[in-house]
Amino acid sequence: MKYCDAIKCLRKKLLLSQTEFAEKMGVAFVTVNRWENGNNVPTFKYKRKLAPLFKENGIEVGEWKNIDSLKWKNEKI
Repeated sequence: MKYCDAIKCLRKKLLLSQTEFAEKMGVAFVTVNRWENGNNVPTFKYKRKLAPLFKENGIEVGEWKNIDSLKWKNEKI
């Protein structure tokens, strides 16, 4: 599943509006709207926040299969 479809699916599974989902994620409504429409990709910070939510809700995002192993360049292991 593409990230834009996965985000929309997750939000709907959580029974949240785009505004409510944006508040929970700590982003603006327009950001969630752009993610869902495929106009923007979540930054690494938000991919890390979304990954466990996808896993908990049984949503597989093919584009992010190894998100748990990703690290920032300066992130200490």
